Amino acid sequence: MPNIRQIVGPNLRSLNTDLMTLNLERPLAVFDLETTGINITKDRIVEIAIIRIDPDGTETSYCKRVNPGIPIPAEITAIIGITNEDVKNEPRFEEIASEVIEFIGNADLAGYNSNKFDIPVLAEELMRAGSDFDVSARRFVDVQNIFHKMEQRTLSAAYQFYCQKNLDNAHSALYDTKATLEVLKSQIQRYESLTNDVGFLAEFSKGSNFNLLDFAGRLALNDQGEALYNFGKHKGKTIKEVMSIEPGYYGWMLDADFPLYTKQCLRKEMERIRSERQSEQESETDLQLKLLALKNKFK
Repeated sequence: MPNIRQIVGPNLRSLNTDLMTLNLERPLAVFDLETTGINITKDRIVEIAIIRIDPDGTETSYCKRVNPGIPIPAEITAIIGITNEDVKNEPRFEEIASEVIEFIGNADLAGYNSNKFDIPVLAEELMRAGSDFDVSARRFVDVQNIFHKMEQRTLSAAYQFYCQKNLDNAHSALYDTKATLEVLKSQIQRYESLTNDVGFLAEFSKGSNFNLLDFAGRLALNDQGEALYNFGKHKGKTIKEVMSIEPGYYGWMLDADFPLYTKQCLRKEMERIRSERQSEQESETDLQLKLLALKNKFK
């Protein structure tokens, strides 16, 4: 496959957005998805747009429509303007997953309501495609969370408020992505309390006081770094604690309609707990053997 950044055509082109320059240590990928609906586990991507900003200020865009493999409901078409006919000959997401990953590279991720929707949906699609997309070292900037903490508005109102422009092409993924990037730059310029640093912005734009373990917010980490359930009847209890009082809860989550990435995080935590318990048991066995040897030695 050719270097994705060298492809020339309607799906990938260099952009020169104005306003301020973001202070970046590594690339930032601002992206937006149009989907068949708002169910993270069941709905599919029909269009993806990404603007990647490199630390030297270079901006490159990637935009592609996708055949979701399921019908686009009429009410969704009325919002995003994309019909089933429009995407019937487009590639399935698994066919473009590798080029999406290559384009994003090691970039941090940003979007509008991205922490709750776009990032979880993208992660689900990549996992269905068999791609192990590493998110552990990335930071996530949610422009909507910043906006809601500061002004309480929608994306169109944010674009008008911060950039004095009308969002005439709302629900076109590339235009929404470009508007999101412009709003983020304007937010940093407008508020002295916002530091031009992705680490700060990612922390500030979190929607929860907990450090979330998964994108959907079903699992989190407490102040001691312990994994816990962040919903339902066991909300606030550690996974290790629930494993002792209701071991079947883990199996229920794996069988229920939760995002694939949430289940992956839960499996890893359970494997860690079991490994920890096995080590404790082995240590206890070693101690008992040593005590027995001492008893035999000194009778």
